[in-house]
Amino acid sequence: MKILLTGATGYIAQRLLPVLLENGHEVICCVRDKNRFNTKNYLTSNLSVIEADFLKAESLQQIPSDIDVAYYLIHSMSTQNADFNDMEAVCATNFKKRIEETNARQVIYLSGISNADELSKHLSSRKNVETVLSGSDFALTTLKAGIIVGSGSASFEIIRDLVEKLPFMITPRWLKTKCQPIAIRNVVEFLIAVIAKTETYNNSYDIGGPDVLSYKEMLLQFAQIRGLKRRIVIVPVMTPKISSYWLYFVTSTSYALAKNLVDSMKVEVICKPNDLARLLGIKLIDYGTAIQLAFDKIEQNQVLSSWKDAQTSDIFSKGFSRFIEVPVNGCFKDIRTVTVENSNTSLDKIWAIGGKTGWYYGNWLWEIRGLLDQIAGGVGMRRGRRSATEIFSGDALDFWRVLIANKEEKRLLLYAEMKLPGEAWLEFKIDENNCLTQTATFRPLGLFGRLYWYSVLPFHGLIFKGMINKIAEN
Repeated sequence: MKILLTGATGYIAQRLLPVLLENGHEVICCVRDKNRFNTKNYLTSNLSVIEADFLKAESLQQIPSDIDVAYYLIHSMSTQNADFNDMEAVCATNFKKRIEETNARQVIYLSGISNADELSKHLSSRKNVETVLSGSDFALTTLKAGIIVGSGSASFEIIRDLVEKLPFMITPRWLKTKCQPIAIRNVVEFLIAVIAKTETYNNSYDIGGPDVLSYKEMLLQFAQIRGLKRRIVIVPVMTPKISSYWLYFVTSTSYALAKNLVDSMKVEVICKPNDLARLLGIKLIDYGTAIQLAFDKIEQNQVLSSWKDAQTSDIFSKGFSRFIEVPVNGCFKDIRTVTVENSNTSLDKIWAIGGKTGWYYGNWLWEIRGLLDQIAGGVGMRRGRRSATEIFSGDALDFWRVLIANKEEKRLLLYAEMKLPGEAWLEFKIDENNCLTQTATFRPLGLFGRLYWYSVLPFHGLIFKGMINKIAEN
C-alpha cells in the first residue's frame, strides 16, 4: 500500500516508519523541513519525503493523490503558543480537505483518551481534531492512548527523572489520578494492525495496557524495578503553576510541556472496554514489562526516537534551512584550529559530545550555564542526547539542536536553543589535512547582545581552548 505518514519527525512516527517499511508498504513522509529528516537511516526505494506545513493549505498540494492510507500524527502539546487548540483545528481542517482530494480510503488518527466529564485543554483539542476529521469520504479509525511507555517517550523520561533524582518526593495531589499506561510496542502494533481493517472504519477505540495505576503507583513500581527505595508524600497545597515548575526543574521537560502535562494529569485516562486487542490478535504488555523493555533498548543504545528531538524551538517554524548557512556579517567568532593525529578518533569524540559524555573540558561551567538557562525559562542541559554514539540532523543535544551531522564530510553544526540575546552556532570540521577547526559564532541582538558576548569572553577562552585540545588527543 501507499501510505502517507504525517508528523514523520515525531516520536511515534519514528517508531512506526521502520515497521511500515518492513511490511513492504511504500511510505511518503510528510515533514515541515527535509533537513530534519535523515533518509540515510532507511536504505529502501519505498521511502520518499515531501515538505508540507499543515498550517498552510497551499503547501499540501505536495501530497500525492494516489495514496491508500494516511496517518494523522500531528500535535502541538509542547508549543509555547497559547492557541495550540486553534492551530490543531486549522491543521486538521487543511489535512482533511487535501486527503478528500486523494484516493485515500482510510485515515488513522492517534489521539488521547477523553472519557472524563472535564477535559484538559490538550485532551479537548485532541477530541476536537477527531470531530474535524470525521464525516468525510474517507474512513476514520481513531486510536486513543493515555500514558505511552517506551525508551525516549516523554512519560517514560519524566518518570525516570523523578525516580532517579529524588529519593524523597513531596508531590501534588494529581499523583493520585488513575491512568492506563500502554507500551510503545503495543501502540505501534495497533497502528499497523488497523490498516485496511474494515471493521475499524469510522470507529474510535481506547487503547491501553492491562494495568490501571495511579501516577504514584507508577513511580513506585518504576523505583522497585530499578532497585531504588523511594518515598512519596502527597500534599494538597501545590497549585497547577507550582506543579508545572516542579516538573520543569526536576525533569527534562520544557515549561510549556510541563504546564500542559499537569493540566492533563488531573484527568483520569482510563479506557472504555472494547475488544480491539482480541480482534487484532495483540497481546497487551503490562507496565512493569514495558519499563524493562525500555531499559533494554537504552542499555543496548538502540533508542530509535526521543520526544526531545521533536520538541523544537518556535524559531525553527521558519525551517532549518534558514539556520544552516552560518552568518558572517555582524557576528562575533571564536575560531580555533589544531592538527589531529588520528582524524577518526577525533571524529568519534565529536560524534559523542554532550549528554553523559560531556563537553570534554570545564563540564561544571557548562552545567552552570545550563542551570542559568533553565532559571531563565530555557531548555537547560537536561535533554542530553538520544544515543551515546550516533547523532543526526534534528536531534536535541543538551541545549543545542543538530543542524548538520555529516560523517563523510566530517562536519557537525549545532544551533543554540538556550535563552540568548542573539543567535549562536557551534561547528566542528576536520579537513583532508587532518586539521580540526572549531568555530563558535554569535550574532548579537542589540547592545545587550554585545555586552553578553564580552562578559562571557573569558570563559569562552578557557572552555573552547580546552575542548578542542581534548578532542584532538588520541
